[in-house]
Amino acid sequence: MNDRYDAGYGGDQGDQYEVVGYDEYGRPIYRQIAAQQAPQQSYDPYAQQQGYGYDPYATGTQQPVPQQYDPYGTGQQPVTPSYDPYATGGAPQQPYDPYGQAAAGGRQPRVAEQTAQTAYIPQQAGPAEDTEAPERPEQDYHTEQFAFVEEPDGDSEDVIDWLNFTENRTERREEAKRRARSRLIGLVVVLALVAVGGVGYLWYAGKLPGLSSGSKKGGTTTAAGAQNRDVIVVHLHNTKGGGTSTALLVDNTTTKQGTTVLLPNSLSLTDDDGTTTTLSKSVDDDGSSGTRDSLDTVLGTDIEGTWRLDTPYLQNLVDLVGNIEVDTNTDVPDPTAKKKGTEPLVHQGKDQTLSGKAAVAYATYRASGEAQNAQLQRFGQVMAGVLRKLSSDPTAATTTVQTLAQILDPSLTDKDLGTFLAKLADLAKGGDYKTALLPVQSDGTLSAQASASVVKDILGGTAKSPDQGSAVRVSVQNASGVKANTDKARVVLLNGGFTFLEGGTGTATATSEVVYADAKDKENATEVAKTLGLPAGSVSKGKTTSNADVSVVLGQDYKPSSS
Repeated sequence: MNDRYDAGYGGDQGDQYEVVGYDEYGRPIYRQIAAQQAPQQSYDPYAQQQGYGYDPYATGTQQPVPQQYDPYGTGQQPVTPSYDPYATGGAPQQPYDPYGQAAAGGRQPRVAEQTAQTAYIPQQAGPAEDTEAPERPEQDYHTEQFAFVEEPDGDSEDVIDWLNFTENRTERREEAKRRARSRLIGLVVVLALVAVGGVGYLWYAGKLPGLSSGSKKGGTTTAAGAQNRDVIVVHLHNTKGGGTSTALLVDNTTTKQGTTVLLPNSLSLTDDDGTTTTLSKSVDDDGSSGTRDSLDTVLGTDIEGTWRLDTPYLQNLVDLVGNIEVDTNTDVPDPTAKKKGTEPLVHQGKDQTLSGKAAVAYATYRASGEAQNAQLQRFGQVMAGVLRKLSSDPTAATTTVQTLAQILDPSLTDKDLGTFLAKLADLAKGGDYKTALLPVQSDGTLSAQASASVVKDILGGTAKSPDQGSAVRVSVQNASGVKANTDKARVVLLNGGFTFLEGGTGTATATSEVVYADAKDKENATEVAKTLGLPAGSVSKGKTTSNADVSVVLGQDYKPSSS
């Protein structure tokens, strides 16, 4: 072993060296210490060859140091820088680095670079630069020979935070997807329930196409008469102009549908003694009870009560509900106006607001030469407008009826009428209300086909017009030049028990004629002339219309007032 470079041992004791680093083979590199520098007591854990040990208190007492392990087996003992725990003197020494690393943790420069900066060290042979280092013999190393230092990674926390962020973001996305799926499923379920409920309601109300009251279901037809209906009849009496207008108010509690059925005054009825009469004549002569029974017979209905509504009460009713809105079809003059050309009381147009006075004028207005059905339609519009404004609360509606202070028919009390009108008002506000005109033939009778849509479907009854088989059929042609004479003649003939047939309008003639074709009808023709107020000389034998027993031509000599 070559110990010639160990400081303070062998050789010249006056030359002092210190370790300044290690070469790439782990061998120490020395430099000479100046002679004037005082030697420092050094700490050498491997200094077993120097014969003294480490004195932590620098007392000068030397302790034997055991033989240290030489990891490379070179026989040389590395010399470490001296250690002064109290830094009492001398320059700071370089710490020992067994792996040849610098104190700052960096790698030592190559030996050639180090020796260029240090003093020449005699007899130190450096390794040849071009010569490969000889392979060291394999030695048996143990884990306890190595020390591992775990350096903290400053980026580890950032990585963990990023992973947590990514994981949380993914979970939030999945949770949002789950919530969206749950909401979609809930929406589908709600829509399905609404659809089933709507179909069930329409089925219950009989409004499903193909399953309504008039259609077949399961091979059978649901009879319209099986539906429950509440019906009352209302008579509007024009206290100033005269005449009446009649309508049926129908509440179908099965289909939840309300209807106003307008009844023409020419409707043929049978009075108490079995004679044939008209609706208008029955209202004037037989009163409410007799007319109600006659209507039940003709229409096959069950009318629960009669509401007599005089025009002053209609005016008060409209004012109480706060005016009404009606789509008027004509201008109506002010009946109280004294001068012509005065501004009309009611203007034609959509959504016209009518006060009580205007509503009465519109409901009773009938232009010259206009059919009674036109006036009846206006009455129906006013009734529908009143129902739309009336309260749907039975108590409030009853209070409105009581405020009118009208005298009602004994068959109908204030409470019954108020409750009934409140139900119709609820239907009218919901759009489940309509107005229908009962189709009546020219002779006042009902055609089974024409009246089926009203009598059967709305009223649930069966048309039973008075038996006209034995009645004399009278055809009337108006040649008097006055259109109203046709209706007046109809009323008179129907009240006389004859069957009226519309003959149209002919060329104006001065005298009236009553013609019969069969001798057996001569007596009937004479009776017709007497009923119409015509002279007996107007009766003659001749040609009649195909479906009439007696034909009448009204001339200018016809005076309805004399009949």
